[in-house]
Amino acid sequence: MKTRQGFTVGAVAAALLLGVAGCSGMSAQGKNTAVGAGVGAVGGAVLTGGSAAGTVGGAAVGGIIGHEVSK
Repeated sequence: MKTRQGFTVGAVAAALLLGVAGCSGMSAQGKNTAVGAGVGAVGGAVLTGGSAAGTVGGAAVGGIIGHEVSK
């Protein structure tokens, strides 16, 4: 189970880094939304032991928080 959780967190972190690298033309609000979604996905994966629902839920909540912070 630990291996799966480590793989999930690593995959989400890699996707976040690649996604943020492509954000040069995005607005500050768009960047904050993307970063919030990535951080939320990692947090959700860690808190739920790597479950898909936890990862997606964390990404959704993190994206909303990132979007609202930049208003």
